Amino acid sequence: MCCRGTTWAGAPQRGYVEASGVSERVLSEVSATVSADREGAFLAGFEELVSLPRADGLLRTELLRGPDGERRVQTRWRDLEALAATRVTPEPPCTAPQVFHSVGAKPMLDILEVESAYDSTLPTE
Repeated sequence: MCCRGTTWAGAPQRGYVEASGVSERVLSEVSATVSADREGAFLAGFEELVSLPRADGLLRTELLRGPDGERRVQTRWRDLEALAATRVTPEPPCTAPQVFHSVGAKPMLDILEVESAYDSTLPTE
């Protein structure tokens, strides 16, 4: 559905995290406004995306909803190399930007370094 016959990202990128020789976790965020009449198709596209085999290094993906059709897909990656590897696969993977494009939205891609994090599901020392 969303992932067939489209380019890998197709979203302008606002942020860039340089590889510093140290593997750091990164978060990619793809955001756009989805029109109300395309909401069902967008949700179906996201469900297709998360049903596919997980890319190596993908830790978590979440779909967020804001006011007035604002949508964001945040994906946490083991490191920048894992995210970059999805761009050089022989067959382009289904990506969040493609899900947005499939419903006529114009996504923006941000890549952020995870500087600090708290996870209540992990045991504390």
